[in-house]
Amino acid sequence: MIFDYETLKVIWWLFVGILLIGFAVSDGFDMGVGTLLPFLGKDDDERRIIINSVGATWEGNQVWFITAGGALFAAWPLVYAAAFSGFYIALLLVLFALFFRPVGFDYRSKLPNPRWRSAWDWGLFVGGTVPALVFGVAFGNLLLGVPFYYDDTMRVFYTGSFWQLLNPFALLCGVVSLSMLVMHGAVYLQVRTEGAIYKRAVLAAQIAAGVMVAGFAVAGVWIAYGIEGYRIVSMPPANDVIVPASKQVIRESGAWLHNYATYPWMMFAPLLAFLGAIFTAFLSRASKPGTAFFTSGATIAGIILTTGLSMFPFVMPSSSDPNSSLTAWDAVSSHGTLQVMFWVVLVFLPIVLAYTGWVYGILRGKITTQAIRDGNHTLY
Repeated sequence: MIFDYETLKVIWWLFVGILLIGFAVSDGFDMGVGTLLPFLGKDDDERRIIINSVGATWEGNQVWFITAGGALFAAWPLVYAAAFSGFYIALLLVLFALFFRPVGFDYRSKLPNPRWRSAWDWGLFVGGTVPALVFGVAFGNLLLGVPFYYDDTMRVFYTGSFWQLLNPFALLCGVVSLSMLVMHGAVYLQVRTEGAIYKRAVLAAQIAAGVMVAGFAVAGVWIAYGIEGYRIVSMPPANDVIVPASKQVIRESGAWLHNYATYPWMMFAPLLAFLGAIFTAFLSRASKPGTAFFTSGATIAGIILTTGLSMFPFVMPSSSDPNSSLTAWDAVSSHGTLQVMFWVVLVFLPIVLAYTGWVYGILRGKITTQAIRDGNHTLY
């Protein structure tokens, strides 16, 4: 089966979205658990229970992040280059925060000293909280537009600074991102723990779901009435070489809502986000954490899809020169590259999903205080 170039561009827009959702759903509850660790664990045994609830799977979950980055590089090389240039300091901040995760997991239990273990607990908190917050801030800046442009020789120039990324709307998106992953992590802790930790996780899930719904609603109103979106008004002929600056783009109020007016079925994404969070809070309180974990994952998918569908076909709009904005049509690799990678994904993604499902099936069950004490020298 050979797809035409335009179809492959849409397919790879979907693939990148699926990988981002996979990363957020799988590695997201690890980050949420890390954020909750210093607050839900009141003594060393409880904190070890929380850590070991994700201890066997966090490394595998992080592979989704690497895969998403690799797919971005292979499918959208111009986006990869512009993003890593414009968000360089922010991405370094994420990288340094992530350093705390492997060393925190591996070194925390090496010494019984309370100060030693408390320091690594806060390191795991940083490793979970900072990436969750920064990723949300990055998505907020994508909706606002990133200050970069291409010159006549297709060299990219970034005209902003790190501090410009920390604007009010982007920080609100960071809060939405952090709260949705905290909700996801809290529900996961309900699945894997019992007793006092379980009860605290229920309360954490309620609070995080409320913050997420409120933040998501405010962000939606802000986009509708306070932020200019982007719209393509002309593209070169299909048989021409399409480069970013060859199209004409304008900014106008309400442009990010245009797709919903044209294709009303897209409203399923924000509805999924809202209803998923509401059902997650209800199911969490009703002691149905397994189902709540599913609805929490649906909430994450709804939020990411809402952003993607609002911006489509834009991937990385430019606030410095709207015509330089990167889209699903002009930021992609060659036809041959997309075709080969399509078959690679089609073959290996089901294998990865099947293996992941098998691993979680094997590792299901509660982590208890007795299990921690029995495995004192083998568990984190």
